[in-house]
Amino acid sequence: MRIARFIHGGSVKYGLVVGDRIYERAVLETALGRSLPDTVLGLIEYLMDYGVRDSIEDAVEKVSTGLRLSDVELRAPVDGRPKIICVGLNYRDHAEEQGVEPPEEPVIFMKPYTAITGPGQPIIYPEITEKLDYEAELAVVIGRRCRKVSPSEALNYVLGYTCFNDVSARDIQFRDGQWVRGKSFDTFAPIGPWIATADQVGNPHNLKIMARVNGEVRQNSSTGNLIFGVDKLVSFISMVMTLEPGDIIATGTPSGVGIFYKPEPKLLNVGDVVEVEIERIGVLANKVAREPQRLPT
Repeated sequence: MRIARFIHGGSVKYGLVVGDRIYERAVLETALGRSLPDTVLGLIEYLMDYGVRDSIEDAVEKVSTGLRLSDVELRAPVDGRPKIICVGLNYRDHAEEQGVEPPEEPVIFMKPYTAITGPGQPIIYPEITEKLDYEAELAVVIGRRCRKVSPSEALNYVLGYTCFNDVSARDIQFRDGQWVRGKSFDTFAPIGPWIATADQVGNPHNLKIMARVNGEVRQNSSTGNLIFGVDKLVSFISMVMTLEPGDIIATGTPSGVGIFYKPEPKLLNVGDVVEVEIERIGVLANKVAREPQRLPT
């Protein structure tokens, strides 16, 4: 199952993506003969009942027509105000390209929900940075509220996965000596194109992951190179804070980020198109745009 948010007919809706079609909530309700929650956040909680999930998938098979994906504008597949918990230095190949030892436990930081932007929407290049970078990441979407769960229990609280780009202002990040400001600008958390549920993705630790800039492959790795897997990350973070439905865990990036590119850095410029692609999920594409001029006071 792939859950998407989109604009059609002048309003934001959600639906299920099958092939090149999207089936909006109203159509699904008619096929089901029952109402569905009016937000993705509500749907996430609803879907964690597997019987309900099966009945919705059955309903899709009864629907003869859906909207063409090419006729809608996709938006970030999450709504509300989720926590965005990010993990630094969590790929073995990324540690190697920096010449550092892998951490002994996950290193986490957070982005604000205001950084979220969706597929096809611009990444804004802030005026106060000169070193804008990309980071392809697998993002985990939490489905059930959890606190202090063990690694063996952790995947039971995951609804699914999506693509994530941990956009970073490297000069600010390195100057500050910590990561929050340089990674928290508006539009610095592109996510999408949809949420692929865990049953569709299967093993989250065996997925091809890559980033392309203007069609050039920059990152090309596998989630098999994760230092700490999804189960350990969910457990570790839940020991610190309560995780709630819709919360996002960005699991870290592999080698090939622009700042460490060899023989010299390859950072982003206005007009560049960045694509994050993850096997069995999809492709998230965003174009870098100049920051709009401030309005006169």
